[in-house]
Amino acid sequence: MSKQRLEAFTDGVIAVIITIMVLDIKAPQGADFASLRSGLPVFLAYALSFANVGIFWNNHHHMLHVTERVNGMVLWANLFFLFWMSLVPFVIRWMDEAHFAPSPTAAYGVVLVLCSISYILLERAIIKCNGPNSKLARAVGSDTKSKMSLLIYVLAIPLAFVHPWIAIVLYVVIAMIWFIPDRRIESMV
Repeated sequence: MSKQRLEAFTDGVIAVIITIMVLDIKAPQGADFASLRSGLPVFLAYALSFANVGIFWNNHHHMLHVTERVNGMVLWANLFFLFWMSLVPFVIRWMDEAHFAPSPTAAYGVVLVLCSISYILLERAIIKCNGPNSKLARAVGSDTKSKMSLLIYVLAIPLAFVHPWIAIVLYVVIAMIWFIPDRRIESMV
């Protein structure tokens, strides 16, 4: 399989994930702008999740851009990554229906941790396939940014049980860190 086909497949799955997320947002009960207020928390969770999915998609695109070839291990690692990404709409729906209670907010963090871990595993599979001197291997280096983000996600999970909004703020901070595409990979293009 070519890297272009892998990228097209991933783009399609991520498009479906984003579509499912937006379809889960309920229309307000009233006909005025004041009725929108009750749906604001879930809209903000959707916006954060859209940003997170978009960040993963953007970095995935850049990663594949510097990838020369893929193999079976890369395909499986990519599917593992997409599996965890596909759970984002579920945890958003749970957070909404439970009114941002600690358990669903922590579960959102768990899904983001597993998305991050699976993305790192995908990155490592691509590096193994393309060699230690590949563009991606040189660009990633020690990958401090990914490790720091993963640590913050892990810390946010128990903090969701202290107060869910602490965890949500940490999830936003991580999204802000990654909002600008990874310059290490862009510099290799």
